[in-house]
Amino acid sequence: MSRVIIVAGSFHEDETEKMIQYAKDECSKLNLTVKEVIKVPGAFEIPYAIKNYFTRQNAQQGIPVITLGIIEKGQTDHGKAIGDVVLSALMKIQFTYDVPIGLGIIGPGAEPEHIAPRLEKHARASANAVRVMLDL
Repeated sequence: MSRVIIVAGSFHEDETEKMIQYAKDECSKLNLTVKEVIKVPGAFEIPYAIKNYFTRQNAQQGIPVITLGIIEKGQTDHGKAIGDVVLSALMKIQFTYDVPIGLGIIGPGAEPEHIAPRLEKHARASANAVRVMLDL
């Protein structure tokens, strides 16, 4: 059984709590054990939390990560900028630590009415992505 961690932005706390439960449920179906859930203020902090976790664990290779969060559309391009930075940082972490990262972040640009219908799908897809990459 492979171990994974979940790192979730908690700015949308009620929604991300649901995502965490969906991801945990999917992990149990996929023979993945959730070692730890790390909550951070928002999506922007997810890459730092992953890197910090790996550094604290003295990981030569990191443990697979399921990322969960929401980047809502705002009145400016702030969300798009955050999304670009987060995705770039996650890709760098994947290659630096040779670790699969499942992307379960809704957005950027999610309208409020788009969030609820995507919670389960994104959370489960993130766990499935990790499982597929572990099997490569």
